[in-house]
Amino acid sequence: MILAPDARIVSRLRPSPHGNERRGAGVPDMILLHYTGMTSGKAAEDWLCDPRAQVSAHYLVHEDGEVVQMVSEAARAWHAGAGSWQGREDVNSQSIGIEIVNPGHEHGYRAFPDVQVASVIELCRDCAHRWTIRPERVLAHSDTAPSRKEDPGELFPWDKLFQAGIGHWRESAAPSRGPVLERGSSGHQVDAFQRLLAAYGYAVDPTGTFDDATVFATIAFQRHFRQARVDGRADASTIETLRALYAALDRRAVTRPSHSSDCDIR
Repeated sequence: MILAPDARIVSRLRPSPHGNERRGAGVPDMILLHYTGMTSGKAAEDWLCDPRAQVSAHYLVHEDGEVVQMVSEAARAWHAGAGSWQGREDVNSQSIGIEIVNPGHEHGYRAFPDVQVASVIELCRDCAHRWTIRPERVLAHSDTAPSRKEDPGELFPWDKLFQAGIGHWRESAAPSRGPVLERGSSGHQVDAFQRLLAAYGYAVDPTGTFDDATVFATIAFQRHFRQARVDGRADASTIETLRALYAALDRRAVTRPSHSSDCDIR
């Protein structure tokens, strides 16, 4: 397949060899945001095109705002790996993958420059418009693979994207002292919290016990939606933020969880 720009903001093409045909419906209905997690943008760009890497993305956004396209949006880029969202696996076939240059937690994680964020916003807006992608389907890599990934992390400005009409967001209450659900907790409140996480999209089974999967999903949720404290514990702020986000979803696209109103630890 000959690579040509899909988005207006693309300034350069650098084809990656890592892609194939989308499976299932064959069209993307999700945008997945990553950080590169490498020491430089050049290193990340080179790796995404290296035949040994077996990894790619549709787009790479450098810190100066430059947007490089590597895989056609019509193709399946290899950016997400194992994961799921709303019960659907093969995230690669569902999504457009955007890598955002940032050293990540292992190499000196830092804030994303305004010019870079502006390019991400414009790129997401373009993709979402052309493919009719719903706001709640603009997600973090960590949302779809909570036990493996933490990008783009708690410094990524999801609120700025939302103000520009991209993604799903609400202001969260500040973390406070008080009762929490945490690793080892059990009972109907844990079950209700797990059902709410699963209804929103996270891969969590309602076991009634705050297990490892629930901890990882809670951390991923906090990195995206309650960034002031990322601790994997479901306090009142975390639960109320999740409940409000779920309540704002398009009811035609989701199934309401049973017992969600019981998840109250105040």
